[in-house]
Amino acid sequence: MRARVERHARETPLLPAPELSERVGREVLLKAECLQVTGSFKVRGAAARLESLSEEERSAGIVACSSGNHGRAVSYVAGRAGIAARVFVPRWVDPVKLEGIRAGGAEAVLCGDTFDESEAAAIAAAERSGSVYVSAYDDPWVIAGQGTIGLEIADQMGERPLAAVLVPLSGGGLVAGIAGALAEREVESSVVGVSADRAAVMLASVRAGHPVERPEEETLANALAGGIGLDNRYSFDMVRDRVHEHVSVSEEQIAEAMRFAVTRLRMVVEGGGAVALAALLQGLWMAPRDGGAVVVVVSGGNVGGDTLVEILGAS
Repeated sequence: MRARVERHARETPLLPAPELSERVGREVLLKAECLQVTGSFKVRGAAARLESLSEEERSAGIVACSSGNHGRAVSYVAGRAGIAARVFVPRWVDPVKLEGIRAGGAEAVLCGDTFDESEAAAIAAAERSGSVYVSAYDDPWVIAGQGTIGLEIADQMGERPLAAVLVPLSGGGLVAGIAGALAEREVESSVVGVSADRAAVMLASVRAGHPVERPEEETLANALAGGIGLDNRYSFDMVRDRVHEHVSVSEEQIAEAMRFAVTRLRMVVEGGGAVALAALLQGLWMAPRDGGAVVVVVSGGNVGGDTLVEILGAS
């Protein structure tokens, strides 16, 4: 699996964060997926899924749905592999992400006022055309691909103890993959899923004990928007069983984390990529007294210039 992912994705650094370490009272490290080749971790799952396709499936092309980052990743990997791709996106998609999807060579189909509407259209289109539908989160190949982040963290930590990993949570593929990889390596650490208040369908589902639907709301963390599917087959069970703690952050807290990333860390981080950082900054999650380092997964950096200027101007 890791070899398949490494054909398209890079190993991202685990960066020290001295100011955060001082605040928390222990070492804090940032897993900088915002420096990934497509600007987010999603290229890992896309690589794992597309590299698993048979020749017949490749020739039929693929269909995906995305709020932006998954689509950009699918387009990038499909373009490199010579696979025709259509990516359905909701009409509110960030222009930066839409440009990235088209730049990779995929056909971008703007459809639906919500992610769920766009996803339903994408699944129907895949069924009509006989193409493989590449889910952004509910696919064991995709989940395993995202899990390569956990393998890298384990390697980069070496013999140093790891107290916790804070991971952005939406459809659950990222946190499920990381948790599974750490368990495979027998790394004893707490896995913390961090949701945005306005994009917390998975969190609501875990609390309900089954997948639920919630109205879609506008959010800075638009990469986390959308549902998990009432017929969810993989990611819900994995999140329920593998994630030890849950935290949720507000829009104001996300904006503050994005400002902190730019002004103090010198990193451009999108809203969805900043939620785990926000939880730590605001003291919404407290590190246990005993244990090792805390790793914060900074999952993406694809944010429009206008959005970033507005956030920085509000400081």
